[in-house]
Amino acid sequence: MPKETSAGAIIFRKEDSVIYYLLLHYKSGHWDFPKGHIEEGEKEEDTVKREVAEETGIKNIKIIEGFKERIKYFFRENYNSKENKEKGRKEWIFKTVTFYLAQTQTKEVKISFEHKGFKWLRYEEALKQLTFKNAKEILKKANDRLISKKDL
Repeated sequence: MPKETSAGAIIFRKEDSVIYYLLLHYKSGHWDFPKGHIEEGEKEEDTVKREVAEETGIKNIKIIEGFKERIKYFFRENYNSKENKEKGRKEWIFKTVTFYLAQTQTKEVKISFEHKGFKWLRYEEALKQLTFKNAKEILKKANDRLISKKDL
């Protein structure tokens, strides 16, 4: 079974002491955090910075020490061969994504071709907007980390 390894970030900004989280609306219809494949020889944190810049246009992020969460899941890839397309089969992929917590001062977002929208949302709204259970769980952990750490 093919495997993919990615890294991403829960991006947040503060405005008048209120925390806003950035969610991306993917073309497939779901809402999630920015993330992408780790390139050969690349460190996870470098992937996070590159992917956030590519997917959101945000180039200045500060990765928060002490927050690193990993999720694992299976998904079906698009047809990966002519034979599979002819037989109507899509292959299962095992994916691991490591998420970091990152702060920005940038409010302006320029989404990539991979997305059809974005939202800056308060915690409760973001929790409702996220599509997948594992993303909601990571947001809960990130928010707990932020409210327990007053110096951010």
